[in-house]
Amino acid sequence: MVVITTKNPKEMQRVATLLALEARGMKTAHALVLALWGELGAGKTTFVRGFSRALGIKDRITSPTFVLMKIYRLAKKKLNFKHLIHIDCHRIDRPDELLHLGLDEILADPDAIVLIEWADRIKKILPDDAITLNFDHGKRPNERTIGVTFPVRSS
Repeated sequence: MVVITTKNPKEMQRVATLLALEARGMKTAHALVLALWGELGAGKTTFVRGFSRALGIKDRITSPTFVLMKIYRLAKKKLNFKHLIHIDCHRIDRPDELLHLGLDEILADPDAIVLIEWADRIKKILPDDAITLNFDHGKRPNERTIGVTFPVRSS
């Protein structure tokens, strides 16, 4: 696990930008999944904003708490993905609730990057190779820590 500490939201978005730039060139047999864990206000949505901006999304990014999911088209060239899907599981009680919305198809789509807030609520159905980001409040008011775990890939 890599642990990153940010001092403010702007630094959080810079970290997200770096990860997005790395992710945009990856190629997977299914969706690239980033599972975001952490308490309320720990920086998950701020991270998603920075990540989305780095991929060329100009829309105002808000957490899809009440609609559960938002899909954004990725128009930038030099991307291995065609769309970013932002899911918020804060209101999910059981993982199978997302299966009714077509989560299986979304996770199987090699053209998708999927960012899932409150991913701990659906951990039983997350792919084994999801990149996990665990957000936590830091010692100072705007400070946050992000523990990033990359899956172990067999060669």
